[in-house]
Amino acid sequence: MTGERYIEYAAVFVAVLVFTVLATHLLIPVLQRRHAGQRILEIGPAWHLSKAGTPTMGGLAFIFAIVGVGVLYGVWLLRTERAQELRLFWTVLVYALACGAIGVADDACKLLKKQNQGLTAPQKYLLQLLASAIFLLLARRFCGVSTVIRLPFGGAALDLGFFYYPLALLFLTGLVNALNLTDGLDGLLSVNVAVMGGFFLLLGLRDRLPISALSGVMLLGAALGFLLFNRHPAKVFMGDTGSLFFGGFVAALGIVTAHPLAVLIAGAVFVWETLSVILQVVYFKCTGGKRLFRMAPFHHHLEKCGLREGSIVALSLAVSVFLAGLAYFGG
Repeated sequence: MTGERYIEYAAVFVAVLVFTVLATHLLIPVLQRRHAGQRILEIGPAWHLSKAGTPTMGGLAFIFAIVGVGVLYGVWLLRTERAQELRLFWTVLVYALACGAIGVADDACKLLKKQNQGLTAPQKYLLQLLASAIFLLLARRFCGVSTVIRLPFGGAALDLGFFYYPLALLFLTGLVNALNLTDGLDGLLSVNVAVMGGFFLLLGLRDRLPISALSGVMLLGAALGFLLFNRHPAKVFMGDTGSLFFGGFVAALGIVTAHPLAVLIAGAVFVWETLSVILQVVYFKCTGGKRLFRMAPFHHHLEKCGLREGSIVALSLAVSVFLAGLAYFGG
């Protein structure tokens, strides 16, 4: 890539970072005035009850930042006749926005019902499945995304043919919900998304994939900007609004870059959080009420074992960096 591209990506990173910080700073008092406070599940760790009332739906801040910078950058891409990049970026962003919209509906239901449960699980999954199917159709029709994926540790290509589509739907909806489950501690999802942003940036620079590099700097800027307010003790939560948006963004990038397996390796922390919930439920049913973990998802198990939030986030960050490095060098 040319030096001009590096300057572009640096400018996009700074713009998203600054806009996210400003938008979050302005959004927090608005959420407080509207009593958009998080409600805490009584079955969760007792010490989480002190977080009740912390403003939620903070994900709106970095969504506005990414969309705003995306529009400005899109105008630049049109001027430089890079229409294919623009199509790919907006296809990814529209899917992320669709997932974020589902999160907005879920958060709004929680606030209206004054409880921690919003949309039902089937309602959320059906909406995600519909959004994912439309995304795959658009990616195939307008962006040239094929049924070929790249295999890690060698880079060989594998054409999945018809089986690509059900597997892609499972990948998209599974990863979106995995990021949602990971958002359970102050700063936990933010630091992991920042690592994924760095991974996509390096992947894009190495393999000359502009969509990956551009989206990587946006994810990195948004996650770090929001982390300033979301680190422990959090002044604001991103809510399902933000976690589902981030999930859609990461999952869509795995599809359009043809590197879904590398994304699963780099994002194995998200995968493990989901597996811990599944294993907990299966073990509970098979043993007549016994628990495999003290609490699921796994970050709550670590809390129950005595680890502080900051220690868990630091541990997760270290593991994510290692896994992202493994996925990058293995690709």
